[in-house]
Amino acid sequence: MIFIAGASGFVGGHLIDALLKGGYKLRCLARSEKAKQLFKEKGIEIVHGDITEPETLEGALNGIGLVIHLVGIIQEKGSATFQKVHIEGTKNLVEEARRVGVKHFFYQSALGADRDSWSGYLRTKAEAENIVKRSGIPYTIFRPSLIIGPWDGFTKKLKDMIKMSPIIPIPGTGRSRFQPVYIHDWVKCMLKVIESPDIFKGTFDIGGPQHLTYNEIVTTLSEVMKAKKPIVHIPMAVMKFGATIAEKTIPFLPVTSDQLKLLETDNICNVDTVEKNFGFKPMKYKDALKGFIK
Repeated sequence: MIFIAGASGFVGGHLIDALLKGGYKLRCLARSEKAKQLFKEKGIEIVHGDITEPETLEGALNGIGLVIHLVGIIQEKGSATFQKVHIEGTKNLVEEARRVGVKHFFYQSALGADRDSWSGYLRTKAEAENIVKRSGIPYTIFRPSLIIGPWDGFTKKLKDMIKMSPIIPIPGTGRSRFQPVYIHDWVKCMLKVIESPDIFKGTFDIGGPQHLTYNEIVTTLSEVMKAKKPIVHIPMAVMKFGATIAEKTIPFLPVTSDQLKLLETDNICNVDTVEKNFGFKPMKYKDALKGFIK
C-alpha cells in the first residue's frame, strides 16, 4: 500500500487519479473535511491528520511500503511557515516512517533548492531534503521546475490576468528562464519510481524540454488563449512594492511578492534530464497548454 501526504493538491490530485487507474491501493492523509470527502468518494483509505502535528501521524504508516511526501507551500500564511511545513513536517513524517520500517520514501522538493539560498522557500526545501537523506530510508527526491497542467495555480493566475487586464504586465525584464514540465509527464516519472523504486534512488531534476524566459511563457499562453493585448514591462521594484501591499486585493495579480523574487533568477536544469533518466521526452510548453487551456 502507498501512503500519500499532500494528495489533495494540484500534483497529488493528478497522481492519485493515475494510481487508482493503475489499481494501486492508497492511504492518504487528509487535513480538511473537503479532502476527506474527496478521498472517500474515490474509495481511498483516509487518515485524518497533519504532518505538522506528529501525534496525528502515530500509526498512520502501519503496513505502508512507500511514502510519497508532496506537502509544500509557496508562501507563508499564519502558522503555516516554511519552517513549520517543510522542515518540521518532513521531520515528523520521516520519523514515523523510520519507526514503522517504511521501505522507500519519496520527497517532492524544488529545482534550485539550496541551504544557502536567499529564498526561504528554496532554503527550507533543501533542509527538508537533508532530513530525508539522513533518515537511513532508501529515498527518491524530485526537484521539479514549474509544473503546469489542469488546475495549476500559476497558469490560472496568468490566465486571469490576461483575461481581466487591458494590458499584460511583465515584472522586470522577464528574461529569467524557466523549464515548465507538464503534469502528465511528472506523473509518468513518478509511476516509474513507484514501479521500480530501487532503480530510482537519489535526487532527480525534473524539467521540460525547453528553457523559456518568463516573457516567452506569458506570450505563449496569451497566444494559445488567442488574446492579443499589449505587453508592458513594469520595473521589479514597483511590482514588489505593489504586491506587498495589494496582493490580497488585486484579483489579477499574477504572482505574490515572494514569487516575484523567484522570477529574478533562472530556474533551469538540463533540457534532456527527463529523457536521460526516465526514458521519454516530455511535452513542449505550447503543446502542453493546448491540452488543457480552453
